[in-house]
Amino acid sequence: MSDGGPSIHASAVKVGDLAVLIRGPSGSGKSRLAFDLIMAGRSGVLERAVLIGDDRVHLATLGREIEVRPAQLLAGLIEIRGLGIRRCDFVEHATVGLVVDLDAADAERLPPAESLKAVIFGVEIPRIPVGRDYLPLPLVVAALTTTKSSSSVNPSADCLKGNGNHMNPTLATE
Repeated sequence: MSDGGPSIHASAVKVGDLAVLIRGPSGSGKSRLAFDLIMAGRSGVLERAVLIGDDRVHLATLGREIEVRPAQLLAGLIEIRGLGIRRCDFVEHATVGLVVDLDAADAERLPPAESLKAVIFGVEIPRIPVGRDYLPLPLVVAALTTTKSSSSVNPSADCLKGNGNHMNPTLATE
């Protein structure tokens, strides 16, 4: 398969077994987040992280999955602001497991469930909308290393004591 599928303006990094697809307008920090993920993988904060593509990638549907590949001419190249275009290790393809949308208009502190999903070629994929001027790396690390919970379903001891920035579980009934 050559590049395969349509080309989109995005970056992608394989973290563990799945790819993080990073979308956003020009200058929003796609390359920076890609490099930050690679460095987080090298430091052990995340599983091994390897570049798939920077600036332009190709997407293709494989059954009920979306595969991402680098644009052939850009394979192994990443822009590092202040240093220019640099060469680094890359992989030829991976299945997209998370979409990160930078400068997202629908980014909220407590986002509704529907904004935490992207649909690409009819395939639903978990999504993180990141607001302008907000650091995306901690959100992506949290999404990749924590599990979903709800204080109303499974409150932690601190939540029940009212410690920290937690709502009282009986607030709605008081």
